[in-house]
Amino acid sequence: MTDDTPTIVLLHGAFAESASWNGVIPQLKKLSLDVLVAANPLRSLADDATYLRDVITAVGKPVILAGHCYAGMVMTEAASDNNAVVGLVYVSAFAPDHGESALDLTSSAPGSTLGSALRFRALSTGGYEFVVGIDVYQHQCAADVADDVAALMAATQRPVTEDALSAGLPTKTPAWKTIPSWFVFGDNDLSIPVAVHRRGAQRALSRGTREVAGASHSISVSRPDAVVATILDAVAELTA
Repeated sequence: MTDDTPTIVLLHGAFAESASWNGVIPQLKKLSLDVLVAANPLRSLADDATYLRDVITAVGKPVILAGHCYAGMVMTEAASDNNAVVGLVYVSAFAPDHGESALDLTSSAPGSTLGSALRFRALSTGGYEFVVGIDVYQHQCAADVADDVAALMAATQRPVTEDALSAGLPTKTPAWKTIPSWFVFGDNDLSIPVAVHRRGAQRALSRGTREVAGASHSISVSRPDAVVATILDAVAELTA
């Protein structure tokens, strides 16, 4: 790849962590792509987006953002009016419009069983944070992932605050309205309804959409090849 090729910045979502990209990273690096994995704080949409903007600035060159789940909220905000971002890849991720929250989108179509899978704990600073119950994690998030891997994912999942999930998208110009986007998701996603993914891709005028039969919410773990192919589609078009 040339010096003009964008850096790929990967951002995990709620109930996951950076290792969720482990099947994606080596494939991109084999093609000499620069890859940076950012740790999503999962504390509030505004603060998480501010942090991601700082990461983008530190890269110092154009980036393609690829975000999973709630990270779609964060990158849609962080990339708004941000000239450093040249492409967006929504990986089983929310693609919100102004004022829409993760909770709003999850309940906007049938198919999600996430609500009954969540467990909450109080924070000393006020409010609550959520995790997915260990006993239901594989069924809810990773039905097509090997048992031992799913168990590790459940144990290492990062909690997300109620504030983060309930906050509406602040910007009036969501990034997907001005930046080219690509979408990849499974039709067996039990956390974000597949109808929400399809609608997000349609209204964003997706440059390319992969709907993977049988894939769960954890598509970057179970079907990394599909995720890599979608990112490469973005790279190819943006560097043509």
